[in-house]
Amino acid sequence: MIKNLFIPFISQKKKEEENPGSVEFQVVNFTNKIRKLTSHFKLHPKDYLSQRGLRKILGKRQGLLSYLLERDKRRFEKLMSELNTRDSQIR
Repeated sequence: MIKNLFIPFISQKKKEEENPGSVEFQVVNFTNKIRKLTSHFKLHPKDYLSQRGLRKILGKRQGLLSYLLERDKRRFEKLMSELNTRDSQIR
């Protein structure tokens, strides 16, 4: 597994603009963790504890995305376009 494969887009921005508490930053971190775990499952398909962790991360990201969609739809759409993820099941 390559560790430097997942570089968040926020690290490409200026350091002054980073806010680890922002919804966008948290969603990007969760998305990177999800991508790492997905590649991990290709090698270890029976790692059930990690699958449970993945489901928890997916739920947290889902909650943050629905919060962002309710609060600011433009920020949500910008984030989804930058992450290249599908938003078909946002509650």
